[in-house]
Amino acid sequence: MRFEHIIEVNSPQLAMHSVMPAFTRAQLWQGLMMRVQAPQRFPNGPESCEWQETGPGVFARTLRFGQHVLQDQVKVVAHESLQFTPEPHGDTAPIRLTITIEEPQARQMVLRFVYLALGAQTAEEAYYNEYRHSAWLHHDRDMVKTLREWLDQGELGSLTH
Repeated sequence: MRFEHIIEVNSPQLAMHSVMPAFTRAQLWQGLMMRVQAPQRFPNGPESCEWQETGPGVFARTLRFGQHVLQDQVKVVAHESLQFTPEPHGDTAPIRLTITIEEPQARQMVLRFVYLALGAQTAEEAYYNEYRHSAWLHHDRDMVKTLREWLDQGELGSLTH
């Protein structure tokens, strides 16, 4: 199973910049790193997250959702991409999420989200893929909305750098 979508964070249309301030790559990256180090600040995030950097650009995390505990590893390529790989649990194939910052043209910045199953899916898992795709898209849009709110509130560094 592979699911991919793109969310535009900066529009190349100059008129949009008067409506919504544009992110710098540094501001967007700072927000994305919050998803690694403080995911509990995002809608539907875990109750808590413990993390440690185990190597250059590699984070081991323990995420707590009530009684459910999820462990994952996040590989970071600074200012470019994040790759979230959960530890296997139960009979479910782990699904890796990669988020990449792309700049297709001047003044445009997008986030590419790629979800990839790391093993064969059961028929039951495959049956739920459309529901998952919808949930992931909604979740990723909520993340970008939260980043935009933080940008507007000045939580992501200066608008001028």
